[in-house]
Amino acid sequence: MLSCAARLVRAQIQSKPTACWVVAARGYADIVDEATFTTSEYALHKLDEGPSQTVTVTRDDALKYYRQMQTIRRMETAAGNLYKSKVIRGFCHLYSGQEACAVGMEAALTPNDHVITAYRAHGWTYTRGVPPVNILAELTGRKSGVAKGKGGSMHMYGHNFYGGNGIVGAQVPLGAGIALALKYKGSNDVCVALYGDGAANQGQVFETYNIAKLWDLPCIFVCENNGYGMGTAVERASASTEYYTRGDYVPGLRADGMDVLAVREATRFAAEWCRSGKGPLLIEVATYRYHGHSMSDPGTSYRPREEIQEMRKTRDPITGLRERLISVNLATAEEMKQIDLDVRAEIDKAVEQAKADPELPVEEMYNDIFVDEPPFKVRGTNPFMYGMSK
Repeated sequence: MLSCAARLVRAQIQSKPTACWVVAARGYADIVDEATFTTSEYALHKLDEGPSQTVTVTRDDALKYYRQMQTIRRMETAAGNLYKSKVIRGFCHLYSGQEACAVGMEAALTPNDHVITAYRAHGWTYTRGVPPVNILAELTGRKSGVAKGKGGSMHMYGHNFYGGNGIVGAQVPLGAGIALALKYKGSNDVCVALYGDGAANQGQVFETYNIAKLWDLPCIFVCENNGYGMGTAVERASASTEYYTRGDYVPGLRADGMDVLAVREATRFAAEWCRSGKGPLLIEVATYRYHGHSMSDPGTSYRPREEIQEMRKTRDPITGLRERLISVNLATAEEMKQIDLDVRAEIDKAVEQAKADPELPVEEMYNDIFVDEPPFKVRGTNPFMYGMSK
């Protein structure tokens, strides 16, 4: 039996997407160049119309999305194994199950758009352009890590990507600040500020909605609702679990977060809304995480194993996309299998590099405090220990 949280996710996702028709077929059994699908219905708040449920995807894009999601999944599996073997220490929050959220949104953004998220950031770090080896090296605290091994799981950064933030909900007002800077500079870019259902009840989130709407900031607020805030199911924590309506005067919509194409279309709609000067928009993506809140949480004390197994079996974003691509001849089963093997080899190689990479020397800890600052004396862990920054 499914728990209340999983039933909520199911209620938000009214029907499983199915193939509608195929375009550019060269023959019944031939590979096609593109195909059109129908997504599940979007729930709307203060919107007269929402994203189109009819979505078209090219073969190249579809295979790209599949590879990206599979890469995140394999990378997170590797991170979990490294944590269990004590190669990774400290906090570690895995993104397994939620891959369609990051990949779908990134597909609708440009490299010039900005993203800021919470501490479940590995997947987003990858979609923003950081190779898996630099993500895994960051997790193992090594020199070639994206933050030189100084940030770890929760503090990764990239081009127009601001992390990775460890304080629950704190990234939401920061995202509005980024959007304010974009508007101030006259840019046509947008900022995506993501948070989880566990952060959705924080006062700073509602304060941010207010100022963003007051100033019509180009900010897309995204609630990644995976059903649980740490170990608490959403209906036990929120009087209203319709998070896409919680912006009140900020329009919102809810999308199937297990369908990469539905997420892409929702984000495309939101980005066009913001770029046209209409102000912020809120997206709730109904998704699910397979692991616990973090690696210290087994994830089975507050939900039955059967719930996780059923979600993997019936709603997995990677398996779902694979089946859809094969069913309409966008790809063959052999091609998909080869992608799986290539990704496995890539991540296995990245793991070995991340383990073999040297750690930073102690004196490096005094650096990277300020940007373009002349060398200065930095106190160490006690009043008698000093080092020089550079």
